Amino acid sequence: MTFRARLFLASLMTAGGAILVAAALRTWSVQEAIALAVAAGVAVALAWIAAVVLSRRVRGIAEIAERYVAGDVARPEGGYGDDEIGTVSRVLDASLHEIGRRAAELETDRVRMEAIVAGMVEGVLVVNEQGRLRLVNEAARRMLRARDPFEGKHYLELVRHPGIAAQITAALHGSATDGVELTLADDPATVFVARSAPVFSTRARGAVLVLHDITDLRRSDRIRRDFVANVSHELRTPLTAVRGYVEALLDEGCDQPQARTFVETIERHTLRMERLVRDLLRLARLDAGQEMLAPEASPVRALFEAAVADLTDALGARRQVVAFAIDPAAATVVGDAAKLQDALRNLLENASNHAPEGSRIVVGSRAENGRIALTVADEGPGIPDEDLGRVFERFYRVDKARARGTRDPGGTGLGLAIVKHLVELHGGKVTAANRPEGGALLTVDLPSS
Repeated sequence: MTFRARLFLASLMTAGGAILVAAALRTWSVQEAIALAVAAGVAVALAWIAAVVLSRRVRGIAEIAERYVAGDVARPEGGYGDDEIGTVSRVLDASLHEIGRRAAELETDRVRMEAIVAGMVEGVLVVNEQGRLRLVNEAARRMLRARDPFEGKHYLELVRHPGIAAQITAALHGSATDGVELTLADDPATVFVARSAPVFSTRARGAVLVLHDITDLRRSDRIRRDFVANVSHELRTPLTAVRGYVEALLDEGCDQPQARTFVETIERHTLRMERLVRDLLRLARLDAGQEMLAPEASPVRALFEAAVADLTDALGARRQVVAFAIDPAAATVVGDAAKLQDALRNLLENASNHAPEGSRIVVGSRAENGRIALTVADEGPGIPDEDLGRVFERFYRVDKARARGTRDPGGTGLGLAIVKHLVELHGGKVTAANRPEGGALLTVDLPSS
């Protein structure tokens, strides 16, 4: 077979194969199209079924959520299923019930708090960070003479008193304030103490103001002071007369020793009663704020020397020596010289009464943190720990073991109370302590200027 014949035959075979391949492809395209159509139909059917099922489950979950919103938080009987949607639904359901439980607890706490605040005799105001009133109880409305609802309004619309406004403003800036005694402009007889404090939380801040009505307390205190002052004043006249007659009897002389002893006893107790009356009157004036200060720079040593001079006879009778320990940095103190001398004399007399005979009393001064400390130290038995905080109370007497053996030291029990008032009048404070080596140490802490 020639080359052309072979080429012709190959061409025929190639053409026939192409025809066969084309026929096979046409057959396959039809089958594929049919398969695709069937698959698409099945997929659409499955998707529709899945959508219906999913829609029903979502609608069921939505109905449960609507019941929760309406207040019915009963859990569904059928559950949520075990697939991913069911897992998510259970987690959300548990979270919702936990939030509901906490909300119920908060509501219970809120109702309890409102009941407590409403029943308080103290006035309570709560403001938010913007100064808007969130809560005003009935007591606060009564104290501030307010009747209109003020919740949501600025506190300045309710509070017209500058002192109270200043307290709230300070608390809103984060500063806790001390109690301030205030009176209302339209009712000066009403007295209350205002105290505020800041309130901080993770999301907000605000302030709380508490008003405590002390009108009755102040009225009772004023009645007590007036009573003490009046009684003390009325006692002075008969006591003066008694002492005058006793002195007359002593001057004329008593023939019988026993009669003279009786008269001397009357004189001694009359003097003690006069001193008691004088101290009561002094305390009444201090309580009423009737004693004014005349501050000036005074040498500390001169104040102590004047106190020692007033007690020369008492110190000499007990053979007691007074030593001075004046710090050059605290050689001068600013204050009312007469009142400071009275305070130091009472401290020195107290030390003399409770120190043994022949002992030494050390008085001195020192500078501490920009202030002046005046001290009186004795060599007595000291003060029991349980009495340290009470020695400055009126008429309070420590155990007789601290006195002269078993004898009464003869004081009125008012001397240290007078010291406390005089020192506080100067803006200072007085404290009592025991020395490590024995004896009591009384310290007057005063501003340096």
